[in-house]
Amino acid sequence: MTLTAVILLAVAIDFGLGEPSNTYHPLVLFGKWAGVIEKRLLNAGQSPIRQQISGCLAVGIALTPCVAWLLALPDWPVLRLVIDVLILYFCIAARSLQQHAQAVYAALTVNDLPLARQQVGRIVSRQTDAMTAADVRRAAIESVLENGADAVFAPLFWFVVLGPFGALLYRLSNTLDAMWGYKNRRYRYFGWMAARFDDVLNWMPARLTAISYAVLGNTAQALSAWRRHAHLLDSPNAGPVMTAGGGSLMLQLGGPACYHGEIKQKPWFGGERAPEDYDIPRACKLMYRVLLLWLILIGLGDALA
Repeated sequence: MTLTAVILLAVAIDFGLGEPSNTYHPLVLFGKWAGVIEKRLLNAGQSPIRQQISGCLAVGIALTPCVAWLLALPDWPVLRLVIDVLILYFCIAARSLQQHAQAVYAALTVNDLPLARQQVGRIVSRQTDAMTAADVRRAAIESVLENGADAVFAPLFWFVVLGPFGALLYRLSNTLDAMWGYKNRRYRYFGWMAARFDDVLNWMPARLTAISYAVLGNTAQALSAWRRHAHLLDSPNAGPVMTAGGGSLMLQLGGPACYHGEIKQKPWFGGERAPEDYDIPRACKLMYRVLLLWLILIGLGDALA
């Protein structure tokens, strides 16, 4: 079966079924495995360099057994096909992202702000208990744009480049970054390797995602926001993605947000219009249009190969 057919099948399963339950999701099980490693290796009382070394070991120990088994699989076509499709299905989360965003939108449209805060809290790391409706809208849209890159387009990119090994390596590395890649007292040094490795793997997919957002929306505003605002954001990869996405939608995103009990003065970026409720499904539509574009381009490349 061709590369395109495998990808289409995995995307179709994701669209039809969404994410599996947390009980059986491989990423949840991997997170528990990483938690065991963290308990054994993280010692906040160590010197910064020792914590960094421990963090490097933790990344290697967490990833190696989880991707090495792919190399040992027998070369049986049917088995390889099933594994390829299932791995890509588990690595992408377009449908889940849309469903989470839709839950936020539904709560806002009936003016249930407490429920909207609760729903957006499922997809963002910032504190949500004091959010205004405007804060909730921006957070939901930013999450769709950023997670579109992290949980849809980057796994697709690495699947095309390195097959299921690449998609799995990327998605597990991204999970480690989500667990350990914080610049707080606990993870500043221990999580350094997880954050840097994820940055490296995300560099190209993030920029391809940003270009795609720009092409399928307000191109001039997207490219302008990318050029003027991306460097103001902390992440070298989320910067291009979210600024281009915000510009593409002509929406002003960013602004102050609460993390771990402290207000962080994030920059404003993107367009000039404050988001409305209906801009949440607009962001999801942009993500799906980009997915369709990528599928077409992958299909054309596969046909010409």
